[in-house]
Amino acid sequence: MAQFGAPRNPVNWVSHLTAAVVSQPAKDPAVVERANLLNMAKLSIKGLIESALGYGRTLDSDYPPLQQFFVVMEHCLKHGLKGTVLRKSFLSFSRTIWDPLELVEKLCPEAEEIAASVRDLPGLRTPLGRARAWLRLSMMQKKLADYLRCLIMRRDLLSEFYENYAVMMEEEGTVIVGLLVGLNVIDANLCVKGEDLDSQVGVIDFSIYLKSDEDNHDREGRNVHISAILDQKNYVEELNRQLNGTVSSLHARIDTLEKSNAKLIEELAIAKNNIIKLQEENHQIRNDNAMIFMKAHQHLEAAKASIEAEQMYRQHARHGLNEIFTDICTHHEDTQLRQESDTDLESARVQHEIELAVKLLEKDILEKQDTLIGLKEQLEEVKAINFEMYQKMQCSEEEAKKRDVNDGQDGKSTQMSACRKPYEESDKDVLNQSRNIEISYMKAASVESAPQYKLIKDISF
Repeated sequence: MAQFGAPRNPVNWVSHLTAAVVSQPAKDPAVVERANLLNMAKLSIKGLIESALGYGRTLDSDYPPLQQFFVVMEHCLKHGLKGTVLRKSFLSFSRTIWDPLELVEKLCPEAEEIAASVRDLPGLRTPLGRARAWLRLSMMQKKLADYLRCLIMRRDLLSEFYENYAVMMEEEGTVIVGLLVGLNVIDANLCVKGEDLDSQVGVIDFSIYLKSDEDNHDREGRNVHISAILDQKNYVEELNRQLNGTVSSLHARIDTLEKSNAKLIEELAIAKNNIIKLQEENHQIRNDNAMIFMKAHQHLEAAKASIEAEQMYRQHARHGLNEIFTDICTHHEDTQLRQESDTDLESARVQHEIELAVKLLEKDILEKQDTLIGLKEQLEEVKAINFEMYQKMQCSEEEAKKRDVNDGQDGKSTQMSACRKPYEESDKDVLNQSRNIEISYMKAASVESAPQYKLIKDISF
């Protein structure tokens, strides 16, 4: 492939191209394509600026150099797109460029208006048509270089759409974006709404850039003058941009200073009011302190007088207490003597009562012993009577058995039962009497002895 850095003479250009192809070694096709696209972008941008300065600087959609510029930019943006299919010409691709251009509105908020306008256009049906409309609107806004610079700075995002050898991923893309800054001197008035951007075929017309020596010689003299004017214009625009930035920063600083000044004035007024209030409070506190000092002095004098009176009263009271203490000591000694005499009398009385109680207890014990002896004798008599009655009953039973054998069991049984009843009754009476005697003896022993022992216990305590 040939490069577009050709000599001005079209006759010598073919021979120069042939010599370059023969002499130069084989290069990477991607590198050659990037170099060709860069050269075409340089020629297109330079020719557009030169023709626009001679044409009147205000361009429309039918202006051929402007149309060729959009075609070249379209080919530069298409180069290296992922998933593209090559056709016969190396400058024709079937993949659209709308997908990477949509990232601009996310990276640069100023591009949101252009993207919204492109989506709202009714005549556009394909993504390629939207991309062409976006390029034309950016050209009219004079922001094409700024938008593409934002896109090139984020190669990490562009790697999703472009291959590594693409123009937008290499240094050639940065150079092209730098060349686009010169287009800001051109005023473009393009009608995007009425054009059929979906069916346009991007073909580069090389005849525009192949001129004769005479035309080039005349154009060189004019280009010197134009370049001087463009340099002056660029300098004035850059200076104006810097001045606008400084003015905006100064306005912002003035606003902040005015706000801070207003806040300081308000704080100063508040501080003055606080000082006046503090002075009034200080004066009031001083007056209160003077009054408190006077009252404290009066209270101190009254306290001194009361303390002196209380000391005199305490001295008199101490003297009286000493006298009372001596009286109490003498009275206490008398009471102790009385208590000792009373305790002696009480102990003698208790001793006498104990002796009487012991004598009574001994007497009662003797009487109880006599009664117990009598009860024992009665019990022995009852037991003897009981034994005799038992023997008589056994004898009567033996006689009854003998009579039953001789006279008949019926009659004897009746007689035996009749004779047994009085003996049984007598035995029951004797047993009851003995039980009653034992119960009475036990009650007498338990009931009568308990108070006597209790009395002895109380007297001992």
